[in-house]
Amino acid sequence: MDKRNTLAGRRVLLTGHTGFKGAWLALWLDRLGAEVYGFALPPEGDASLYEMARIGERLNSTFGDLNDLESVEAAVTQARPHIVFHLAAQAIVRRSHADPLGTLATNVMGAAHLLQALRRAPDVSTILVVTSDKVYANDEQGAAFAEDAPLGGKDPYSASKAAAELVTRAYTQSFFKDASVKVVTARGGNVIGGGDYAVDRIVPDIVRAAAKSERPVLRMPHASRPWQHVLDCLHGYLTYVDALERGESLPETLNFGPDPTAPITVGELTEEMLKALGRDAGYDHQPLDSREMNVLAVDSSRARALLGWRDRLPGRLAINWTADWYRDALAGSGPLATTLAQIDAFEKLPG
Repeated sequence: MDKRNTLAGRRVLLTGHTGFKGAWLALWLDRLGAEVYGFALPPEGDASLYEMARIGERLNSTFGDLNDLESVEAAVTQARPHIVFHLAAQAIVRRSHADPLGTLATNVMGAAHLLQALRRAPDVSTILVVTSDKVYANDEQGAAFAEDAPLGGKDPYSASKAAAELVTRAYTQSFFKDASVKVVTARGGNVIGGGDYAVDRIVPDIVRAAAKSERPVLRMPHASRPWQHVLDCLHGYLTYVDALERGESLPETLNFGPDPTAPITVGELTEEMLKALGRDAGYDHQPLDSREMNVLAVDSSRARALLGWRDRLPGRLAINWTADWYRDALAGSGPLATTLAQIDAFEKLPG
């Protein structure tokens, strides 16, 4: 699919553009010719792809809080979007235990505030709300969850994303059906890729340990997750929106994740990542009283069948591309050049 036809010249509101996935998507949308308006909190921490790649210079950037309805309404008024990608969220599971109310406020009421503001957006045609692979009621039996599996959530983050699904569905049925606005949710896997510097995420923790010549410390090395490269995940979002903009009839939610029959554990990911970075493939295990799930997998067969989407960087390819980014960007190529080069290379891959 040539997504340039439906995105070129279109006004796109992207929430969460200062985050890891949002920064990648902002650059990709810019390359596709969209007029991008970003709305998000300022980037966190000492390092972020948004700042390192100077992404704010390539789009209309506004810093604001989803919990402030007036700020959200002002951002929607300024952008007057045709298309909306809602990525902004509190996305760290362990942080949701430390601040459950803040997580619920941002992920549930933040989504409601955006959808409420978009009710008065005169030109909007497609809204994609990103939730999570963790929205399902996970019994940890190893099954890959399809889109019609029951929603649930054993921790505040997972519950907040499941609730965001329900809020989105309610707004769709109550306010957007008659307006012919297409509103969908996308449930991506555990995303990895260059430029992620978040606290308490596995790849940044590995990179920080490798930079200090230390061994990463893992809480759950035997846990498995649907790891996928950020470009595969974002390509799913873009393909979904592209098809909706072309008038295709599609389900109101789709999963985007890797082949569930080839799981990779946290320990295996760590070892492969360290090897790709040229380090000894060793880690320390420090068990904690963790409430995180041991097994998680999603069934993406609908996206594959209906959209022709597939993961172009499965398994260890995703790990290698991630390690390549950190090695190249930090060795002198620069974060912006490295990110754009990987976007260009990804677009040339078959599929």
